[in-house]
Parts: sequence; structure tokens; C-alpha cells
Amino acid sequence: MKHLTGIKHVPKFFLAVFIFSLVACGQPGQTGNAFETFEIRRGTNIAHFLSQSDKRGDERAAFFTREDVQLIDSLGFDHIRLPIDEEQMWDENMQQHTEAFELLHNAIGWCRETGLRVIVDLHILRSHHFNEGEKPLWTDRKEQEKFFDLWRDLSAELSQYPVGMVAYELMNEAVADDPALWNRLIDEATAVLRGLEPERIIVIGSNRWQSVDTFDDLEIPEEDPHILLSYHYYSPFALTHHQASWTGIRAYDGPVQYPGQVVKEEDLEGWPDELAQQMRWAGTYFTIDTIRKQMRKPVEYARERNLPVYCGEFGVYSPAPREDALRWYNDMITVMEEMGVAWANWCYKGSFGIFDKNGEVDQELMDIFFQNAEK
Repeated sequence: MKHLTGIKHVPKFFLAVFIFSLVACGQPGQTGNAFETFEIRRGTNIAHFLSQSDKRGDERAAFFTREDVQLIDSLGFDHIRLPIDEEQMWDENMQQHTEAFELLHNAIGWCRETGLRVIVDLHILRSHHFNEGEKPLWTDRKEQEKFFDLWRDLSAELSQYPVGMVAYELMNEAVADDPALWNRLIDEATAVLRGLEPERIIVIGSNRWQSVDTFDDLEIPEEDPHILLSYHYYSPFALTHHQASWTGIRAYDGPVQYPGQVVKEEDLEGWPDELAQQMRWAGTYFTIDTIRKQMRKPVEYARERNLPVYCGEFGVYSPAPREDALRWYNDMITVMEEMGVAWANWCYKGSFGIFDKNGEVDQELMDIFFQNAEK
């Protein structure tokens, strides 16, 4: 992306990224290295590599390689979001797993070669999993101090990379019963990192799975221009998680559609009452205007604070009906580009990935993702 020279020349869908470049790393147009500013617009998540995976050794190393980074770059993505889990990176005594950190540095190094930015996302902690009931992070001060120490250790490893290249995401999908607990942890963790890296970009999401609905409860450090606000978007759930085995709606294999009434009442006849009720919630009426309305909250929150906003996850599970999924993707990209939201799809490989059943890049999906890309 070329540096932009004035706000009046910026297309609407560039607005958030442009503002972030100004406040984070100085005026555009300066000379310097290729990572002078942290500019992102379109990215993909590298799931099941250093997060949510039992792969180790050669199998893990082969899952994500220099060739993958080169492909991501060639397709037109400008960054990756790289989830990492505590249990993959450190043992229970907080000693680094050498091999995992080597893989982390390899991935960042390959991105540096191609010009891709990287968001390192601390995805799952031993004390906090976004889908588990018990989360000691919110109740045990020792676990909170350990969380800060994890970031001290990550900073010691990653501070060598330009602030215009690597950003830190504090934690994926915080789920606190009281939003004040997440706000306090944000404040303390940010203070720790600011003492080490005053200008590093810190990615902060809203409480309860980074929902668009919880931005009213989010409190972030004031007068800090080096923050990227983040939300995740998987609505309507009946479409995006159709037949997903880890959800409460996994048993439903009836019709779903988009746009319109995602699950019709007549299609719920004969299903157990509890499942039918969940499907009514998950399969409500949904159109592009619904997406616009729901995304307005995080976008306005960010604009009020002169900060950029980022949809760090969105996607459709592969069993969903193909044409309905593509229509949803098209509406998602349309709205995010209209609103100036940078994004990363979930994910690169896997059941939400960008490859078809034959292992080929899904060109129809790529055409949607890059419909407004510069020629």
C-alpha cells in the first residue's frame, strides 16, 4: 500500500488504517524501512499451528512454512494474525518451549521477507479458555501476575521486530462475568507493556468473546494512540457454525439460508424443543443491514477515540450451504470496507479456511475478499 498524503484523498475504506498510520508511527511519506507504519487492511488467521493443536515436532513445523507465507502474500493479504497458546509456548513453570519459540520467530521472519505484518495473539491461557466455565484468571491474583509475566517474556523475545511490523494482542476473547475485571486487566497489562515498549501497537478486544455488543462496557487507557480496537463477528450463528461439533446447535442438520430468515419455523418441526429454541435464537432474520447495524457500535466507539478498528475473526464453517456462505462473506466484506474496518478471516487452513476440499485456493472466496483491491 502506498503512503497516503492527505485525509481528503483517502477512500472511505482506508480511513481507519490511515488514521492509525498517522497516530502510531508518524506522518506518512517519511523515508525509512518497509515497516515504518503498521498498516493493515486484509489478513488471515494462522489457526491450529501454535494454538489449539496437538501437533508437535515435524508435523507442527510442516503445518505452516515459508511457502505458506509466500502464498498468503501473493493472494493479496497484508498481514497474519498468529494465535499462540500458553501451553504450547511455555511449561507450567514458565520456561520456554524452545522449539515453539523457534517456530514463532520463523513465521515472523518469513513475514518480514515478504512485507507482511503480524499480530501475535495470546490466544488461550492455562487460566483462561474462552469456552470453559472455570477461568481462574479473573479470581486468582497469581494467575494475573503470571499473565503479565507472559507478556514481559514475549516482549523480551519480540521487541527486536519493528513496531511497524509486529503488534501484540493482549488476549483472545476475554470472557469475564464482570466487565470491570477485564478492564482492570487491560489497564495493568498495558501499563506493563508501555514500560517496556512505549510505541508498540496493542490490540484490545471487548469482553465476552470480543462481541460487538459489549463495547459499551469496554474501558481502555486514555491518551494512548498506539491501540488497535478489535471485535469478532460470527452472526448469524446458525449459518456460520452450522453443524459445528463443539456448539449447542450441532445436532441440527436441517436447512439454513442467508439472507432473510436463516432458520424458518417450518424447518424446526419435529426437532426437540430445547434445540428448536436455540435455533430460533441462532437463526433469526439477517441481512446486510443487520450486519451494518451491529458493526456500528465498535466503529463509532473507535471513531470517538480517534483509533482504528479491526475485525480479527469472522468466517463460516465448511458444512454450511455454499452459496449462502458466499453471500454472507460478500456482505461482510462490503460492510467492513464501507466502514473502514481492517479484517482477518478465520482462518487460513482448516474447516473455516481458504482452501476447497481438493486443497486448492477457493478462488470464489478470494474474488470476494479482494473485490476492491487496487489493480
